Amino acid sequence: MLKIGLTGGIGSGKSIIGKVLTIMGYPVFNSDDNAKLLMTESNDVKNEIKNVFGEEAYIDNQLNRSFLANKIFKNSAYKEQLNAIVHPAVRKAFHKWSKEQDASIIFNEAAILFETGRYTDFDYTILVTAPEEVRINRVIIRDGSNVQAVKDRINNQWPDEKKADLASYIITNDDSSLVTQQIEVILAEVKRADNQRKHN
Repeated sequence: MLKIGLTGGIGSGKSIIGKVLTIMGYPVFNSDDNAKLLMTESNDVKNEIKNVFGEEAYIDNQLNRSFLANKIFKNSAYKEQLNAIVHPAVRKAFHKWSKEQDASIIFNEAAILFETGRYTDFDYTILVTAPEEVRINRVIIRDGSNVQAVKDRINNQWPDEKKADLASYIITNDDSSLVTQQIEVILAEVKRADNQRKHN
């Protein structure tokens, strides 16, 4: 089984690529969705969050997102502490999920893959990119944000150039390039490389 990491910055459209892969029949594990799930359903994760942030982190057993966001905004060290709780739990969930799959290729969609060093867990990685103007417009339409707010979020992430140096493959998702064709080319290359590796 080949494990492929799928990532991209905000507004790059990595989730669209994930959906296309799902339609094509490939299992896709969404790390961001699972992180949200674990923070509300895993007692271990919830208890660790309460130990760091206090009982106010949850209201009626639901994650108090605005409280956490405010804490993290005021003290960036809290972000590291939250990541130290959630990321290992997500990694564990992915490994459990991967053992339940019988496909020859599976994918893990994650917003931050290179930043956490998790890219080394995969046989290959795919970086989804798009021009900044396209990314900004997508996020404004999706979230109702303003230009500066989106730029701030983009600037808070690794630049694509830095991630591209670590990626196995790159998909350009600029609303004019055909992404399905790019996906098919990458999958063909991955399968060919894997076959060569098996016969060597």
